[in-house]
Amino acid sequence: MRQLIFVHGRSQQDKDGAVLKKQWIEAWEKGLQANGLRNPLSEGDIRFPYYGNTLIDMLGGKSSDEAAEVIVKGPAPAAAEQAVMREMIAEIAAHEGVAEMDIRAQLSEDVIEMGPANWGWVQGILTALDGIRPLSKAIVSLVTADVAKYLTHPDTRKKIDDGVRSAIQPGEDAVIVSHSLGTVVAYSVLTSRTGAFPDTKVPLFVTLGSPLAVNAVRSRLRPHGFPPMVGSWYNAMDPDDVVALYPLIPKHFNTGKSIDNHERVDNWTDNQHGIVGYLDDKEVAKRIYDALTAP
Repeated sequence: MRQLIFVHGRSQQDKDGAVLKKQWIEAWEKGLQANGLRNPLSEGDIRFPYYGNTLIDMLGGKSSDEAAEVIVKGPAPAAAEQAVMREMIAEIAAHEGVAEMDIRAQLSEDVIEMGPANWGWVQGILTALDGIRPLSKAIVSLVTADVAKYLTHPDTRKKIDDGVRSAIQPGEDAVIVSHSLGTVVAYSVLTSRTGAFPDTKVPLFVTLGSPLAVNAVRSRLRPHGFPPMVGSWYNAMDPDDVVALYPLIPKHFNTGKSIDNHERVDNWTDNQHGIVGYLDDKEVAKRIYDALTAP
């Protein structure tokens, strides 16, 4: 039997890795039940490399709610992080139809005079976005902050990558299922030189709610490529997920090989981005099951 590796993204910080792993498994099992199937693995065959403490450190030890509030109302982050966040947030807002007048309505005159290049404008975008898509402000601010820190802080990136890499057992086939920031991490690990596992095959790589096709992320992960040890790549997204803007097709994310996209997930979580709303999707659950049980 193949191993299953879950690679998480933004998680609830008051829970430990074991609890989160249990939630992921239960959500997947719910999707399996919709297909009349049962989990074919023991818990030991499912690995959940947990880097939640690193995420807490990335947010300065703040809770998710506190960190989101700081991003929306506090000082600008470091220049490199700000550049990634600015690009991501602006692209998300444009995709969601946030107009300049919506942004200006959130800003003071002095911020408006400084123009779109200042951090206050970005904070106005986040507030305007929440007016159009309720509950989006927190998830967009947190995910973009996580991705920005991951992409611009080599030490943090290495720490997270090493943790995920250590979960992949050489010589054992692995189905890798990733979510949100985790899709960026998993892709980075699978395509990096140090991520090469000559004795390991990944018959299926799953990305859920992925921001890989957002330009600020895509442009910082070059060169693009299809991970050499991966057999098939399956990407699933809810069309209302404000983090996963585009399907992973050549127009948005060209790896030189075909990625199978499922764009009809009906993610029932409050922000349409939560992992349980992806894993309990009938088609997603079945695709993972088929890869695990294939001869």
